[in-house]
Amino acid sequence: MHNLGFALEGAWKVLLASVILGAGLPLLFALGIRSLAYGAGGDAEVHESGVTGPKPHAIGTVLGYALFAIVLLGVALGITFIVASGFGKALSFEHIYPMIVDK
Repeated sequence: MHNLGFALEGAWKVLLASVILGAGLPLLFALGIRSLAYGAGGDAEVHESGVTGPKPHAIGTVLGYALFAIVLLGVALGITFIVASGFGKALSFEHIYPMIVDK
């Protein structure tokens, strides 16, 4: 019966990681694109001369770039983890920022 508990414990960890990395980063990227569209005024059409378009929102642009930075950080951490494992090292999160340590 303990084997089933161990299997389920490992399964929820894999499920959580796959949801965060597999769907979470693309979701943040999509929200960044949406925020940039809101920052530009939310209208993707070209207006005729003399016709004013929607008012741009600076908060949308700032939020979009912040979401892109989070996505790039996630990608950089993933690449760092893979490279560190290839060199026989490990990625440690014991401090505020990740560090590469010996295994």
